[in-house]
Amino acid sequence: MTMQQLMGMMQGLQEAMAASKVEQERMQADLTASQARNDELHRTNEELRRGWRDVDEPETATPPREFSTPFSQAILETAIPNTFTGPKVTFIGMKDPEAHLTAFHTQMMLVGGSDAIRCKLFMSPLTGMAMDWFISFPEGHITSFTQLSRLFREQYLANRAPPPVSYDLFDVKQYQGETLKEYISRFGAQVVKVGTTDEPMIVYAFRKGVCLGSFSKSLNRSRPKTFAEIRRRAVEHITSEGETYEKCTTAAPTRPRAHMHTQPARVHEAATERKN
Repeated sequence: MTMQQLMGMMQGLQEAMAASKVEQERMQADLTASQARNDELHRTNEELRRGWRDVDEPETATPPREFSTPFSQAILETAIPNTFTGPKVTFIGMKDPEAHLTAFHTQMMLVGGSDAIRCKLFMSPLTGMAMDWFISFPEGHITSFTQLSRLFREQYLANRAPPPVSYDLFDVKQYQGETLKEYISRFGAQVVKVGTTDEPMIVYAFRKGVCLGSFSKSLNRSRPKTFAEIRRRAVEHITSEGETYEKCTTAAPTRPRAHMHTQPARVHEAATERKN
């Protein structure tokens, strides 16, 4: 490469660098102008916002309504730790109050907390009509969680579900397409719910509800005396005859949809069925 060619290359690089510098200066100028326009728009928006605030909220405007709290001063002064959370299910005043209280007590057993904290956390899921009821009490009226629970039960007493009775077991029948394993699990849950210890009645109700089949025939040949014996024999039956997936195909009630609420059997209806 000759000296003349080298000088030509250097001159070309210098021209390219000069052109790049000019382009950078132009871009910087555009950026500065854009920033200035943005600042001007921001100032204009702030002035408009202040003007709207002056129109919508004059100095003589009525302050927002302040609600008095029905909690006593001792409850109000109790701080709730950040680790504590209230119930995740809201209550608007349409559900069973006992079910809501049970769910609340279960959660509080896990996290602990003083009586005052229970009062404050119990208030958090109340919405709609339930919150209107809560704030209707005079200031400082509620002094303990026991009192708050009693008032809550009294207010929503009409929403309580009818208490289960032992004869409700006769309403638990094996559905079409329901396996023996599923039926025993559902029947056992109802036994726990009604809280009965009358083993002869439990056994009789189960025998009346299970579908006709090899297992029901075995119960008629050798009648069990306790529900625990029925469980044991059902496990042996499922293991030996593979009835885990054998479903009830005889005449049986249709499994209700998930959203349907089945009414418990009346006592006199269950008693009549028991006599038959």
